[in-house]
Amino acid sequence: MKNKVAIVTGARRGLGEAICYQLAKDGYDIVVNDMVEKEQVDKVVKHIEENYSTNAIGVMADVSKEEEVLKLLEIVKNRFNHIDVLINNAAIVEDMEIKERSTELFNETIRNNVTSTYLMSKYIGREMFEKKHGKIINISSTNGINAFFPTSIDYDASKAAVISLTHNFALEYAPYVFVNSIAPGWINTEMNKQLPKDLIKEETDKIYLKRFAEVEEIASFVSFMVSDACSYLNGEIIKLDGGY
Repeated sequence: MKNKVAIVTGARRGLGEAICYQLAKDGYDIVVNDMVEKEQVDKVVKHIEENYSTNAIGVMADVSKEEEVLKLLEIVKNRFNHIDVLINNAAIVEDMEIKERSTELFNETIRNNVTSTYLMSKYIGREMFEKKHGKIINISSTNGINAFFPTSIDYDASKAAVISLTHNFALEYAPYVFVNSIAPGWINTEMNKQLPKDLIKEETDKIYLKRFAEVEEIASFVSFMVSDACSYLNGEIIKLDGGY
């Protein structure tokens, strides 16, 4: 019996990496995608193959570009012949004051965070729809719902757009493909550990649980959402912020 296959974008580190390991633990073959740092992608692939009874491949592709999404799809179909799960996690963020942010940088964030989700859902989702089977999880953020930071105005806008894409693709691919979104709050990633200590304290104080989430906690919820046990959730946005 063939393993199920999951594609995870933006998977070289952080939450994407943790999701790869969780789904590999669950028995999925994993497509580890990123567009930079091939050595990190290879490291994730190696870890999966050495620690879990599943297969993994790394595919370097900028999934905000249509031609590279189509190339990725061809590689995955040739290797595994089917796709069961898509995790749209690829995103960038660069904090700065609005007056300092160029239009080019704003557009780059939208392209990386929104266009990538659109293109992957368009092409991978269509494959799933034709086979009448599949689950898509879009990684949004509470920044797109109720946690607003003018210094990340483009990121906030992009995550709100991901929520809109989730609703639309859930409708487009009903009733065969489940399309949902997770909107995490603060996560204890390497990047967030480098934030100013006073900001970390200020934000931690706003969280009911008084701590940032661990990547494994978010990944375990992804595991549930793509499982057969989650059989009546569609078009939904789930906030995972510890109370905020």
